[in-house]
Amino acid sequence: MTTIYPKLILDALSKVRYPGTGKDLVAQEMVDDDIRIDGNKVSFSLIFDKPNDPFIKSVMKAAETAILTYVGADVDIKGNIRVKTKQTLPPPPEKLLPQVKNIIAVSSGKGGVGKSTVAANLAVALAQLGYKVGLLDADIFGPSMPKIFHVEEARPYMEEVDGRELIAPAENYGVKLLSIGFFVNKEDAVLWRGSMASNALKQLIAEGNWGELDYFLIDLPPGTSDIHLTLVQTLPVTGAIIVSTPQEVALADARKGISMFTGEKINVPVLGLVENMAWFTPAELPENKYYLFGKEGGKRLAEELHIPLLGQIPIVQSICEGGDAGTPVALNPDSVTGMAFRELAENVVKQVDYRNEHQAPTRKVNVTKK
Repeated sequence: MTTIYPKLILDALSKVRYPGTGKDLVAQEMVDDDIRIDGNKVSFSLIFDKPNDPFIKSVMKAAETAILTYVGADVDIKGNIRVKTKQTLPPPPEKLLPQVKNIIAVSSGKGGVGKSTVAANLAVALAQLGYKVGLLDADIFGPSMPKIFHVEEARPYMEEVDGRELIAPAENYGVKLLSIGFFVNKEDAVLWRGSMASNALKQLIAEGNWGELDYFLIDLPPGTSDIHLTLVQTLPVTGAIIVSTPQEVALADARKGISMFTGEKINVPVLGLVENMAWFTPAELPENKYYLFGKEGGKRLAEELHIPLLGQIPIVQSICEGGDAGTPVALNPDSVTGMAFRELAENVVKQVDYRNEHQAPTRKVNVTKK
């Protein structure tokens, strides 16, 4: 049986034209964001301007046919397409995180490239530069931030803010932090379907007491998934940072990650690339560089794709030790790695300031309608 995920459904529905305008259903924004997938059962809603639209039946039939044709003949779709009309939809909810100035997604094409380590140390480095920083551990299936920030035993509590019950983030090293790791046993695997993970992410975003922030970093799962779609449909992301090692296997996946963010359906600016594990420097020979994973592969990719190289982070034993001990290396700004992360933070600030000053928003954020 074909593995079904939301993008397949949207791609199929983009083949269906609405007779009233000639545009496809996705471009016409007629597909609600309530797509549900349970095994081979798929359900979603189509939005029409008015309840007596003459094309309702024909469009629903065409949508059903497109799903069966382009996704798979074994998809259970018959009778699972609902109709909504704009006249019956409630007004959109208030803007999420109105006190947050910049939202940065930290992503990687594959696992094992040090994305979470980079995200954590970038957050600490930004805080040391005097900015108000929040960090959301959105790596639902592998939350590591509680350990990196030495707050594994933290149990966030609810507090009342302006009549609302919100989750109080843990805080350490000047960074506010929420992670699914606070709410599950650290010894247990998180076995959730995509929709459950997406809903948990939305709750941590919408119900966290983040307050005023200059930078809100989101540590995404590796690869591409429902989590990434949920993020860009929920929040106006300022830009994405892609983390990779210099080796060709990692760079190939980094290309895919960059393509995902810059693609038509997500359309989030890529602030730049971070080349992690750029070289190995022994503590006793701080001037020596050994290129274990290839030399400057990330730099070449950044030049090829015309995106900034935000930083090159060396492999130093203290990075691993700091992560395990809950003391990120960025806390020591005078060390080799501390200086590298400080430079990374400064470059991120420059890129964000440049984009905020020179580029108007181009992406519309979808809101969940219920």
